[in-house]
Amino acid sequence: MKNKDLRLIDHLEELRKRVIITLLAFIVSFVGSFVFVQDIYKWLVKDFDGKLAILGPSDILWVYMMIAAVFAIAATIPVAAFQTWRFVSPALNPEERKVSLRFIPWLFLLFMAGISFGFFVLFPAVLSFLTNLSAGQFETIFTAEKYFRFMIHLTLPFGFLFEMPLAVMFLTRLGILNPKRLAKARKLSYFFLVVISVLITPPDLLSDILVIIPLLVLYEVSVTLSGMVYKKKLVSEGTLHNADRFAESG
Repeated sequence: MKNKDLRLIDHLEELRKRVIITLLAFIVSFVGSFVFVQDIYKWLVKDFDGKLAILGPSDILWVYMMIAAVFAIAATIPVAAFQTWRFVSPALNPEERKVSLRFIPWLFLLFMAGISFGFFVLFPAVLSFLTNLSAGQFETIFTAEKYFRFMIHLTLPFGFLFEMPLAVMFLTRLGILNPKRLAKARKLSYFFLVVISVLITPPDLLSDILVIIPLLVLYEVSVTLSGMVYKKKLVSEGTLHNADRFAESG
């Protein structure tokens, strides 16, 4: 009993260490982003026609902090993933350690791909649609806080949603998921993805469609990648016949 308590304390101490390192990485990234936040702000609004309004002196500080926080989150993701890997790696075998370590760079790349999709594709399309909808009927004034809150709500979720294929590949590699299970759960998964799309987008049909379609494509890509990983896993385990039979049935 005493040994189990000691092991639990050791695990908690190790977890505390990894969390502290991750938080320090976020703080350093946040401070670094804040130093250059005015340049980042100018780049983000370079395509905006006109100037954004503020309703009070504290608004611009809040906007700068939001921008710096998003950039800090992006910069911290590889650190957080590596610290998570360091924490769980003692419980993995050498092959699992090697495979899981390869996923870390892709976490960052897919997060940035999701952010880029939201910023360069979704955000301009939705903003243009909503602006044209009110043209000639209302005098539109954009405040900096509302503008960037709207931008972040449309872009940041995609950074995490674009991790779906990687998460599915990783869980397939560990044997938790397989492509057949994902295919059977397609209808239920589609339903949840549609619900997520409606929740993270503004209440208009165009926004919902622009979000739903990429998420459904991401799910199908995840199923395809899961099949590739699953077959490779079977082959590496020496069950080549089962892998061929699976490929023929798929």
